[in-house]
Amino acid sequence: METLMVDCVQSSLRHFMHRNAIFVCERLCAEFPSELNLQLLASCYLQNNQAYCAYHILKGTQMPQSRYLFAKACFKMDLLPEAEAALCPTNEASSEVPNGAAGHYLLGLIYRYTDRRKSAVDHFKQALSIDPLLWTAYEELCILGAADEANTVYGDVAALCIQQRYLHQASNSHFSESSCEDHAAASSRTLLSEDLNSRQLKHAQGNNFKDANSNHGVVLGGTATSHSHNIVPPTASVYSTPSPMPAQLSGLAPPPLCRNGQTNINLVGGESSPRSIVNSNLQAPRRKFMDEGKLRKDSGPRRSTRLAAEAAANSISNLNSNSNAGQSSGNGMNHASSKYLGGLSSSRLSSATFRSVTVRKGHSWTSESFDEGRRHEVFDDSRSDNTATTSSSASPLVDDRSLERERSSMHISAITTNGSRNLTGVSEFLCLLRTLGEGFRLSCMYRCQEALDAYRKLSQKQYNTGWVLSQVGKAYFELVDHLEADHAFALARRASPYSLEGMDVYSTVLYHLKEEMKLSYLAQELISTDRLASQSWCAIGNCYSLQKDHETALKNFQRAVQLNARFAYGHTLCGHEYVALEDYENGIKCYQNALQIDARHYNAWYGLGMVFLRQEKFEFAEHHFRRAFQINPRSSVIMCYLGTALHTLKRSDEALQIMERAILADRKNPLPMYQKANILLSLERFDEALQNLEELKEYAPRESSVYALMGRIYKRRNEHEKAMLHFGLALDFKPSTADVAAIKSAIEKLHVPDEIEDNL
Repeated sequence: METLMVDCVQSSLRHFMHRNAIFVCERLCAEFPSELNLQLLASCYLQNNQAYCAYHILKGTQMPQSRYLFAKACFKMDLLPEAEAALCPTNEASSEVPNGAAGHYLLGLIYRYTDRRKSAVDHFKQALSIDPLLWTAYEELCILGAADEANTVYGDVAALCIQQRYLHQASNSHFSESSCEDHAAASSRTLLSEDLNSRQLKHAQGNNFKDANSNHGVVLGGTATSHSHNIVPPTASVYSTPSPMPAQLSGLAPPPLCRNGQTNINLVGGESSPRSIVNSNLQAPRRKFMDEGKLRKDSGPRRSTRLAAEAAANSISNLNSNSNAGQSSGNGMNHASSKYLGGLSSSRLSSATFRSVTVRKGHSWTSESFDEGRRHEVFDDSRSDNTATTSSSASPLVDDRSLERERSSMHISAITTNGSRNLTGVSEFLCLLRTLGEGFRLSCMYRCQEALDAYRKLSQKQYNTGWVLSQVGKAYFELVDHLEADHAFALARRASPYSLEGMDVYSTVLYHLKEEMKLSYLAQELISTDRLASQSWCAIGNCYSLQKDHETALKNFQRAVQLNARFAYGHTLCGHEYVALEDYENGIKCYQNALQIDARHYNAWYGLGMVFLRQEKFEFAEHHFRRAFQINPRSSVIMCYLGTALHTLKRSDEALQIMERAILADRKNPLPMYQKANILLSLERFDEALQNLEELKEYAPRESSVYALMGRIYKRRNEHEKAMLHFGLALDFKPSTADVAAIKSAIEKLHVPDEIEDNL
């Protein structure tokens, strides 16, 4: 009953019928209370997203699997200290982490979210050493910035580890299957032998008593019983099972399964067809019995039946002469009884004994037909083989051992063949993981152009998958190539319209491109796909933020964080909206929450720097911009604001160096060129500033702030006509309200000297 209930639970879990699994498993635990059954019940609840139930069920359990499941439930409930205590008990410092690679991975996540980076890295690496195919562990190492090169992680050591594990699993599965098969075969042999012997005994005893009364003969019950138990050759009961067949073929003797004590492996393995075996039997030399001519003259039953009966009679007589020597008397009683059994009841016994059989792989021996007036060569061969095997297979253990040896050798050769194939598959899979891993690692290090080059090495069918295209889109986004990022994410949506991977970044791409319609359509699609996904509410929040409705945008971003408290990008977007609403205190809290989840989330460091820059806390601003720059040293935006903070701290030379690097990093970004001109203006290097702004006009020909700055430079050089011209051009390009007021004020003070203007 317990086994049946466990099978029912596991079947329900396989078919995702969690409610049925929980119901049956509760009955199981009530009927057979044990910690193993509690583990199964907790697994049902975990798969049904009811971690709190698993938590209460497994609290206080001590088995390794119970501790792992309890830690899993605690992790889902954000009870990280309890999860850590379950995996690493304080009173058992030397105990191993349960579940191997999975346990180390879970412990690494716990350490990561409790801000213990070094311990997290150690456990992720240990998980990878145990199971090199645990991709998520390598992914976490990349996010933490501690991943080794993919060529090292997925190299020869990983291939050897996987190969050894595969061979170990294959050998274990073979031994378990063979033991199960042997157990089943032994059971079937016992049942079949008992069935055949009981029927033979009934036939023999019935015929004996009937004919004994008419002929006044004496038949010993014990002798008849011993004969009936030894009539069937051992090979017939060991390797065959009775199969239903027409009555006219029930007396046919099957082709032999053993010849001269050697096992025929092809029959057991099911590799050969009955026809091929019949043909091989035709080539064997014939053995003639002394009474074959007498059988030909006889006009009794069918010849096939008589031939089989004759073979049975010969085998019986041989057995009787050996086994009943001690029971026979001097008047030839034993000889008479054996002759009686062989002559009168052999046809009946043969019909019960030598009926058609079905070999274990499902091949039936009833496919050959025989004419009534012709005797086929197979019967002579089968007759001789039956006689030979009866005498040579008195001990079936020898045949079982030889069969087991042959089966083991066949399986070893099969394992070797499959191992060579598996080795090729392992090398191919590791080659794929090396390419994907190297691309992801470079992307996490913000070496985005190199990551794109790595992804291009993939085959077309791998490159055109949703995950890879999403990673390509993220790389283009970090390169501030929003058009290419839009194209890559659109392809990802087409390849996997059900996947939400990277859709939060895609909505930000559309926000920067000011694609209101596409962004609104994307948000509606994501909500219809999964209303409980953080990416869906992120897209809606970006929609409202693009429309300058920052309060509604903030509510949607908060909803995204509520659905997934470990969504670092959602916390950062909340911080951006608070800053837009000039609520700097809550903005700082949101950025700090993001950094607690992911210390390498450079957007949060950048956001904190912007807040302190607006608050004119320039030293704090410089610190946070520099932290962001250390994480992402290729972002021209971060370098630009770092240079601005350095300039406000009167470190203009460092600021100019940073601005040069920012310009080289992204020549399409006009901001660092503009800030460089500002720094040059403060250093009174007017010619260099004007030259820089002339170059900038080519990239941003309609940017009003560029012309306003040129007007200020011309005013400092006392070129009032050129200054007035550029101030006018700046107004023509419709600047913001604050910029309009600043430009008009500069026009009014055009003829006022700078020294007096500064005093004013």
